[in-house]
Amino acid sequence: MNTIVGRITQNAKINTLKNDKKVVNFSIAINDSYKTKDGERRELTTYYNCSYWISPNVAKILTKGSLVELSGRISSSEWIGKDGEVKSGLNFHTSKIKLHGSGKRSEVAEAEINQSQSSNSQFVRNTQNTNPFADETDDDLPF
Repeated sequence: MNTIVGRITQNAKINTLKNDKKVVNFSIAINDSYKTKDGERRELTTYYNCSYWISPNVAKILTKGSLVELSGRISSSEWIGKDGEVKSGLNFHTSKIKLHGSGKRSEVAEAEINQSQSSNSQFVRNTQNTNPFADETDDDLPF
């Protein structure tokens, strides 16, 4: 099981498959920085396409800019793009979601979280100040 922490890049969407199963799709960006041998600071952003099958109700809570901690399995994929070039991406098959910070959450979001928790899904809201990106500003976000 892998754990990643990042910010959601677009509001989550619910997709219905042919067999009427629902999946929540969203993507996150993980920022990292490092210094080169010359002491220059470089930024590196890694994007993951994420899927969550357990409870589609959480889609409206997973909004752009929200900080999330995900547990699950990482995979990679390749495909041929519309331009004919080979493309690749990282996928994260999410089994547990932890939402960090209070942000702009409404009572509706709280109700959805409680409903998801009562239906045995793995969605957790962390209201403690454990934000691993607390020192970052919106200017640091790549989206």
